[in-house]
Amino acid sequence: MAKLTTVEKLAILSDAAKYDASCASSGSTRRNSLNSGGIGSVTGAGICHSYAPDGRCISLLKILLTNFCIYDCAYCINRSSSNVRRARFTVQEVVNLTLDFYKRNYIEGLFLSSGIIRSPDETMARLVEVARQLRLTHRFAGYIHLKTIPDCDPLLLEEAGRFADRLSINVELPTDDSLGRLAPEKQPANIRRAMGNLRLKIEEKSEPTLRTKRKERFAPGGQSTQMIIGADPANDDTILKSSARLYSSYRLKRVYYSAFSPIPDAKAALPLSEPPLMREHRLYQADWLMRFYGFEQQEIVAGRPGGMLDLAIDPKLAWALDHRDRFPVDVNRGDRETLLRVPGLGTKAVAKILQVRRYRTLRLEDLRRVCQSLDKIRPFIIALDWHPLGLIDRPELKERLTPKPAQLSLF
Repeated sequence: MAKLTTVEKLAILSDAAKYDASCASSGSTRRNSLNSGGIGSVTGAGICHSYAPDGRCISLLKILLTNFCIYDCAYCINRSSSNVRRARFTVQEVVNLTLDFYKRNYIEGLFLSSGIIRSPDETMARLVEVARQLRLTHRFAGYIHLKTIPDCDPLLLEEAGRFADRLSINVELPTDDSLGRLAPEKQPANIRRAMGNLRLKIEEKSEPTLRTKRKERFAPGGQSTQMIIGADPANDDTILKSSARLYSSYRLKRVYYSAFSPIPDAKAALPLSEPPLMREHRLYQADWLMRFYGFEQQEIVAGRPGGMLDLAIDPKLAWALDHRDRFPVDVNRGDRETLLRVPGLGTKAVAKILQVRRYRTLRLEDLRRVCQSLDKIRPFIIALDWHPLGLIDRPELKERLTPKPAQLSLF
């Protein structure tokens, strides 16, 4: 077998990393500097886009260290029994690629995951070594996200936290039963133990030390996880229960949802088709409601047929239509928690409303300036010059507010 070049490895291992949802491509198309001689690219192999808490778009080199794996997880394209082209980077190749891409202004950081080779400890040690060399040998100050391996030595996880900005441990599937059926070599108890240890270590390092009075740097971006959607029979209610438990138990920064994609030579236990992409989108919206809008998990899916979110409308609008007795809300008097329940009002819009109404009484035109769709909020609010009267009770309201199929938005 001919030895692969670094570029060939990059093509294989960046493609293999696309199934990890922890970073999302922006999908933009611009001039490709690799061909034009300019600086910066959004389409080069392995380059994806993530977003910082302040909204900045961050370009990352997203690759696997290797797609060889000793595990045989039924849903994974890189499972040991899969007939895919295999490749493996050396530690030095990943370091050189990251530095070369960074110096050419293609990326601002690295997202590194891996299949399991020989043992969890050996694989994790190589991931840590990449981050260690970047930080200490080359003084790399860019963003580093490491996918960690729950079965590895806790000391390796601790070392990873010293060099990475964010660590993630994948729970893979919504329930222990599904994981046991589709990935029997992975133990849910070990995954939870590793996530719990990581939470404790992050909290420990967030406190100033007695000697230096300073906080030690340890995974400042916290930890995240990924859940595959549609590979098992779990409904949306079950998935959101699992997410709510993960957020409260391990203080995760983010749960990522990845719609199952059928793979070649799939096992009979897997579905033959992928779930609707809109389902993934609705789960992200419901996740947003739990994290930023004060919704409890159980009320988001309460009363939904089969425990599934409505694919036609976003979950906040669905909740509002099921609780019409709570509307309309007076935007000049309602508190923050009540305003956040109004379909079409996001967190920034609510903050602006609370700020402005201290100085004047809000009219409908004022709301036009702070929300994306005035038509969406009209049935649910009262302003100085507006009252919806019986609009909220009209049976055709859902049909009127249902967006066209091409539209996707977060509230």
